[in-house]
Amino acid sequence: MTDAPRVLIVEGRFYEDIADELAKGAIQALDDAGVSHERLAVPGAFELPAAIRYAIHSMEVGSASVRYSGFIALGCVIRGDTTHYDYVCRESARALMDLTTTYSIALGYGVLTCETRDQAWARAAVEQKNKGGDVARACLRMMEVKKHLRLGVQ
Repeated sequence: MTDAPRVLIVEGRFYEDIADELAKGAIQALDDAGVSHERLAVPGAFELPAAIRYAIHSMEVGSASVRYSGFIALGCVIRGDTTHYDYVCRESARALMDLTTTYSIALGYGVLTCETRDQAWARAAVEQKNKGGDVARACLRMMEVKKHLRLGVQ
């Protein structure tokens, strides 16, 4: 295993085009910083916390071939006609925050919660708001904070 920083990008793929655009922005920011990465796809935003927890657990028990320095959660939830949106947004956000505080991980939170597909696309598009890039930079900053506080690699 290497000591070079590596980030796991976990992508909720329910809206594939939006996920790809978010990943494009995140990967560019990581590449610009010289940080390697790996992508892992899950069905949607609700599954993001579990996948990150699986990665943490594999590092805890020593079965991981890679030790991740940070994590990026990417996905999109667009409001529909039912309350499903509210549950998915609330529970995935809460579970991701719980992972950051329980396991002291550096996390870039990139789950778009939008009213319409147009809003989601404007936030995801690299040429527009580039939220993928923003959350990658947030993850990188939190990795620096951990290093500064001597918390090491998770």
